[in-house]
Amino acid sequence: MNPLSNHWSRRDFLKTAGAATLSALAAGFPRQLLAADETPIQPTADTVIVLWMAGGMAHTETFDPKCYTPFEKGLKSEQVLSTFPQIDTVVDNIRLTEGLENIARVMDRATLIRSYTAADLGFILHSRHQFQWHTGYAPPQTVAAPHIGSVIARTLGPRNPAMPAFIDIGQRFDLGEGEELKAFHTAGFLGSEYGPFIIANPEEAVKSVRPPAGMSPSRFEKRDKFYRKLVEKSPIAHHGSDYQKESLLRSLDNAHRLLSSPVAQAFDLALEPKAYYDRYNTGKFGLGCLLARRLTEAGARFIEVTTEYVPFQYWDTHENGHTRAVDLKKSIDAPIAQLVLDLEERGLLNRTLIVLASEFSRDMLIEGKPDNKVKNQVDVPDVINELKHYGMHRHFTDAGSVLMFGGGTKQGYLHGVTADERPCKTISQRVVIEDLHASIYRALGISPRLSYEIEKRPFYVTRDGLGKPIPELFAQSFKV
Repeated sequence: MNPLSNHWSRRDFLKTAGAATLSALAAGFPRQLLAADETPIQPTADTVIVLWMAGGMAHTETFDPKCYTPFEKGLKSEQVLSTFPQIDTVVDNIRLTEGLENIARVMDRATLIRSYTAADLGFILHSRHQFQWHTGYAPPQTVAAPHIGSVIARTLGPRNPAMPAFIDIGQRFDLGEGEELKAFHTAGFLGSEYGPFIIANPEEAVKSVRPPAGMSPSRFEKRDKFYRKLVEKSPIAHHGSDYQKESLLRSLDNAHRLLSSPVAQAFDLALEPKAYYDRYNTGKFGLGCLLARRLTEAGARFIEVTTEYVPFQYWDTHENGHTRAVDLKKSIDAPIAQLVLDLEERGLLNRTLIVLASEFSRDMLIEGKPDNKVKNQVDVPDVINELKHYGMHRHFTDAGSVLMFGGGTKQGYLHGVTADERPCKTISQRVVIEDLHASIYRALGISPRLSYEIEKRPFYVTRDGLGKPIPELFAQSFKV
């Protein structure tokens, strides 16, 4: 199956992802390689927090407002560019949309990219674009591509030996496209010890660092020993490499170390003062931001907090685009601003890079890009008579917003311009995923040309080693 075909299906995705997983099990030790002429990079950040707006956050409804057209029956779809009025921020030349008033008050600490452009992957499939965003590579791959969090965990190691280096908060895998999401929530060929520590519900995070309720310590130890024996006799032991088996056993050691460490208290939101808890408590995402702040304080290296991807829910607004955006903004606005302020107050923002992003944007009329349209997946009437049709419903890949705070990035900076009339596409300073990743890696002191040798060939941390960090995003100048 041609991966760029409009007929690419979820079944095709799973077949290729499964084959890559098997190759990961057989992979040997992934040796780190660096170009001989590479010079050390001085890091400006120690930790990354990704705030993932899963499902396709419309740029014109959030961080890149256009002409506002209020709802009324008989409104033509082609007239609708933004369904929210614009609001001022603390930065004169940056305006946001209504519903983001708290974030507007901290934009003087932010770098706002309005020109992120998703790749052309053929028929729009959320899990494929999310795979590419998180690994830097479009599926399928002949090897199991590691998540960016796993690359960072493997390259830099943990900040605190007892704290998992890579923690993922808020995504369930037992509904919707769960199997497709699992394909990139993995360390791939790097080994299990660098995979994500997954917390589906931040309110129950403390359960992840305690033995099951009612289980005595001695019984827990017996289960741990029994499981280790199973691992040694599992298919991995017979068909996988020694490195992969040892990596899995080391991941068990790391989990055991966390259970007995004082840093486990960082996972317990009940220990947070009520006043702070309430500031974040807008729902699961808000409490995920609170947990991310606590984990950053305790020494986590890479944290992702997601609004969660479930088909046709949250930011996947195939209908009721406006009304759902109202609720989504309520869930993200206060906790994101509070996270920025709390890290700043604790002296951590300068060394913590916060990145808010989504797989692509949305538009009322255009599916894909104006010059590379793909098959429509959403029926949008030419004339709007019902509120459910008011909002952004189609998948738009020619522009998108990325919001960054801290970690050495500029403050109060706006990067990129999009058209004010449909199609609201990128017209200057285009940003693609390999360069965005290169910029994140650069903040951490990692070269975009770093690679790991797997199956006797290099696998680069940015696509083919071509990613280039964007100097304009950073407070201190440097040459690419």
